[in-house]
Amino acid sequence: MERTTTTISPADVERQLDFCQKVAAVTAQWPQQPLAFVDTYGCQQNEADSERIRGYLAQMGFGFTTDEEKARVIVINTCAIREHAEQRVLGNVGALVHVKRRHPEQLICLCGCMMQEPSVAEKIRQSYRHVDLVFGPHALWKFPEMVHTLLTQRGRIFQNADEAGSIAEGIPVVRQDKVKAWVSIMYGCNNFCTYCIVPYVRGRERSRKPEDILAEVEGLVAEGYKDITLLGQNVNSYGKDLEEPMDFADLLEKVNAIPGDFLIRFMTSHPKDATHKLFETMARCEKVAPVLHLPFQAGNDRVLKAMNRRHTRAEYLDKIRDLKSLIPDIVLTSDIIVGFPGETTEEFEDTLKVLEEVRFDALFTFIFSPRPGTPAAKMEDPMSHEEKLQNFNRLLALQDAISEEKHGAYVGKTVRCLVDGFSDDSRWDLTARTPGNRLVRVVGGKEAVGQFRDVKITGANKWSLFGELV
Repeated sequence: MERTTTTISPADVERQLDFCQKVAAVTAQWPQQPLAFVDTYGCQQNEADSERIRGYLAQMGFGFTTDEEKARVIVINTCAIREHAEQRVLGNVGALVHVKRRHPEQLICLCGCMMQEPSVAEKIRQSYRHVDLVFGPHALWKFPEMVHTLLTQRGRIFQNADEAGSIAEGIPVVRQDKVKAWVSIMYGCNNFCTYCIVPYVRGRERSRKPEDILAEVEGLVAEGYKDITLLGQNVNSYGKDLEEPMDFADLLEKVNAIPGDFLIRFMTSHPKDATHKLFETMARCEKVAPVLHLPFQAGNDRVLKAMNRRHTRAEYLDKIRDLKSLIPDIVLTSDIIVGFPGETTEEFEDTLKVLEEVRFDALFTFIFSPRPGTPAAKMEDPMSHEEKLQNFNRLLALQDAISEEKHGAYVGKTVRCLVDGFSDDSRWDLTARTPGNRLVRVVGGKEAVGQFRDVKITGANKWSLFGELV
């Protein structure tokens, strides 16, 4: 299959905006403004995609709701990374048959990574006939045209062909957060880790032009956003496919040079492409938050090779030492898969040794979940689930102790934090984030939301910090 990145022309994007106006002309004739419900599963890239879907819907005349009964259009943006997420999605989609029976005019749309899997799309076609529209990430830019077709012709639409992927600029965005924003700098992945479905459903790596990224960030800063995260499946690969190549460290420096008081974060990074130049740039750029999410997945070299991670344990640890020498207060987080096919308990011990040496601030941990269509799904997997669970619990216990100790070291300090919202715990008024992205539950007035404020840390546990505005 041809894997050359295509760029959607401004004229084609404008055509989609014209379809938005055609849909808006239809919805304007309805008795009251229609509402849409956009439900998102998975990673921050999916969240960013949902913001563009909401942008299109707003242009079509829709307001928004979280009540399925009130929604004229329901969009479920799905994740294919883990089996549990897939089962949740299918269960919720199945339950919508009752909602649609009560509201037959309702449009139900499924999108995201799951819909790019042919077997899943076919299951939806055969067994979930109340679903009107299925489209993968590559077809998102054509969403208005598909909605217009459904409103004027009805029927069902499936747009999930296997494509290289494209880049479309100029799609409107409706962001749910007023303090933090996601900015996609690239799409797709070329790494083909043996357990991962992403390259198959999101296509090959393709980078946005730096001028488009910088213009988006400048607009966000002008709107008052204080916490901006640059997104990519592997941000460290940014720029390799551009006509005039530039690397991620160079892009980071250009974003840092934009005037304004804001923090820059980024994710996700791959160890094989995380360079000394990147670490030096992070240390030098005052707006780049002192935090790095650097997944290592397993601590044993044989397992890493079976995963096709293309780095060794020693190489990973060397990079961490280099980073800590440049940014001593760096906050480190990572991903770990427990129970990869063929992993023995002895090999798992090497993962625990990495935790003990690096002492991560937090981890995202998973028991291996086979994804159909990936090489790992066909590998022999002799270890029982019970043994994997025992190892998983050992991992959690070790990391919980490290996290609690690291968080405890904050107590008594005053830290400049970004107050980003309201606490869901009645004992605390607000939530804030340290520069290293640690959650702080804060006592203080609501006028602080959206501001950088000094917070005195008064307590901590393994999950979060507690404090009061100074």
